[in-house]
Amino acid sequence: MEIQFYKYQGTGNDFIILDNRDGKYISLTDSAIETICHRKFGIGADGLMLLENAEGFDFKMRYHNADGKEGSMCGNGGRCLVQFAKDQGVVNDKYHFIASDGPHEATIQANGLVRLKMKDVDHVVSSAESSTLNTGSPHYIHWVNTLDGYDVFTEGRNIRYNEHFKREGINVNFVKKEEDGIRVRTYERGVEDETLSCGTGVTAAAIASSEKMGLQQVNVKVEGGSLAVSFNRIGEKEFTDVWLIGPATFVYTGNYTIHV
Repeated sequence: MEIQFYKYQGTGNDFIILDNRDGKYISLTDSAIETICHRKFGIGADGLMLLENAEGFDFKMRYHNADGKEGSMCGNGGRCLVQFAKDQGVVNDKYHFIASDGPHEATIQANGLVRLKMKDVDHVVSSAESSTLNTGSPHYIHWVNTLDGYDVFTEGRNIRYNEHFKREGINVNFVKKEEDGIRVRTYERGVEDETLSCGTGVTAAAIASSEKMGLQQVNVKVEGGSLAVSFNRIGEKEFTDVWLIGPATFVYTGNYTIHV
């Protein structure tokens, strides 16, 4: 099978995107997707997305992790797919699409940043050192004093595969307070390594930081750039009107042949 692919990245979180609105990639298997995403034997990416049709929406987002398995919501991926849809001629003032965790809306601002509405959060479990919550994907937030030289791979893998989380897996975010917000480094399940950015992880870290810092909008630094998260906090544990804001950038396009 020959595929025409498009590469996009959002703060260093990179994705292969396929336009599947005509169903031509329906036979693409999980193992083929894993090969395509492999950085040595394929094109290389943190994940693969398919742009598909969905009644009542501008499009459907179908997301696969780098291990080939269909994944949960990806915030940076969602922003990249909105930009891709626009680049393919789907031009709206406001986008409405459906993903694995339900409906989303998005806008592309005048400065080119993509503003994506995330799911509401009504359950946060917190301690002095950590928080767990779901922002479309499950996340564990661990507060640290320094991120320079921190062994994100080893420490993240130990938490992701501990007795409590190993069955379903969890994304692990190491978070440090900064003068103007927070800094985040993330170990992602499905990629099974540190990524330069994780949109749902940044969202989770920003929400968790509101308990410690009392913020309603959080500036977030990741290894691949900068993002912002805004939200309304209702009571102690409920967060609505959650928005992830950041760049979504086209990298290149090409053709790739794979046996399925």
